[in-house]
Amino acid sequence: MWARCLVLGALAGLVVVPFALRPRERAQEAERTLVVVTPHNESIRQEFGVAFARWYRARSGQTVRIDWRVIGGASETVRYLRDGYAAAFEQHWRKQLGRAWSAGLAAAALDEQIVPAPAPEDDTPEQAARRAFLASNVGVGLEVFFGGGNYEHARGARAGWLVDGGMRERHPEWFTDEVFPQQWAGEELQDPQGRWYGTVLSAFGLLSNEDSLTRLGVKEVAQWSDLTRPELLGEVALADPRRSASVAAAFEMVVQEQMQRRYEALAAEEPDPTQREARAVREGWIEGLRLLQLASANARYFTDSSQKPPIDVAQGDAAAGICIDFYGRFQEETLARRQGGGRVRFVAPRGGTAYTADPIALLRGAPQRELAQDFIEFTLSPEGQRLWNQKVGTPGGPERFALRRLPARRDCYADAAWPRLRSDPTVNPYDPEGQLVYRADRTGGMLRELAFIVRVVFEDPHVELQQAWRRAIAAGRPPRVMAVLGDFSAVDYDRARGEIRRRLAAADKTEEARLAQELTALFRRQYREAAEAADRR
Repeated sequence: MWARCLVLGALAGLVVVPFALRPRERAQEAERTLVVVTPHNESIRQEFGVAFARWYRARSGQTVRIDWRVIGGASETVRYLRDGYAAAFEQHWRKQLGRAWSAGLAAAALDEQIVPAPAPEDDTPEQAARRAFLASNVGVGLEVFFGGGNYEHARGARAGWLVDGGMRERHPEWFTDEVFPQQWAGEELQDPQGRWYGTVLSAFGLLSNEDSLTRLGVKEVAQWSDLTRPELLGEVALADPRRSASVAAAFEMVVQEQMQRRYEALAAEEPDPTQREARAVREGWIEGLRLLQLASANARYFTDSSQKPPIDVAQGDAAAGICIDFYGRFQEETLARRQGGGRVRFVAPRGGTAYTADPIALLRGAPQRELAQDFIEFTLSPEGQRLWNQKVGTPGGPERFALRRLPARRDCYADAAWPRLRSDPTVNPYDPEGQLVYRADRTGGMLRELAFIVRVVFEDPHVELQQAWRRAIAAGRPPRVMAVLGDFSAVDYDRARGEIRRRLAAADKTEEARLAQELTALFRRQYREAAEAADRR
């Protein structure tokens, strides 16, 4: 009995003592708390939390802490917010408005395509729900959405759960081409109605492990097309674009690059600009899918996390991978600091990527609206912007982590004294040299369709795809085999914008499942046919 009690007591001590002895967090002593939902990593949360607390105390005399809520990536965060607002609106409709609830009203309330009638009495039930949501102060207990791509924020703004953050009223002098441009290289950097503001700029690129490339006999990986090299079979790290908005945007850049290249190549052949554009878009879409297909055929995996590929490349578990710029630069710096030299290299493909904004936005129904606006103001201020790219320990810079990101504030790059404080003094996202000019009219609004195609054409039949590619390599990649392998007539540009988009948007969600099943089966057969043709060869 005594022995049993001693064992139980020891076990209880193992559980209780660490909690009893842990230091009390300073955050618990703050007078105010701001709740921020974000996909940003711990380094960003740490540095912005500390810097904002210092900035706010100097201005107000009060202490503040940030209660960070991390749901997952941007896509998961958006789904969480949409579900939360749908549930909150149902309670508002039933309890505050005292109206009868019916199926479909929650979706209608958040549906940007539903426009209320000119007069409320003429509204359909769906229009009435939409009108009531936009007129309400429905909230989900959160105050700021910080991070994620402009695509996700634009969706939230159109749906109505992101609202005007009020920065144009506080600082009208900021919203000029010299400070915060509305657009750059075809990308929207802020919402015209103030519902989101780009706070930092990101590009997409390739991280490679130099030791692995040497082992494989590959000189460098510097362009998207380098991921299709046969030597990289099983050596490419990719993330699932359905799980990460940044990865989906990177895949879109691959397609945009191919469209632009086709447009330039068709200059002599197709003098009519309208016909030339139409051909370039459709042919470039196919070429982009072919490039993504062979990169996928070389892939070791499709991970749920956009942070895993750069880690695996840095560790030598993969030779190359697609990642967002700051993940790549972080791995470069970490290994260089630990080993005294660079073993990994990040490259933004020349002419193959544009800079996109990671925004910040005020959430509808924020319990502490003014405090939320203070945080947004801080992130856009010179003090907040410098955190993104200054070296650790420099005046006004981060305390522990070099964030290695590029501020959206354009006047930062005009400051002659700033380069000596920066982690990346030669990188300027507002330098047009070597940038891809993004064309929203080509693929804008197609991220969902593109991610779906990647899933059903490359991910789900990955075993068959990789087997076909392996046999095609062994056969010398004959044109007949590659033509069968790269037949994308079932998911061409017009079908993606037409039938595929329509079926993905259908109210009956089984329609998406049926479409996925149909296309996956089709491409499995196609890949088996390509493998058999390679064997015959």
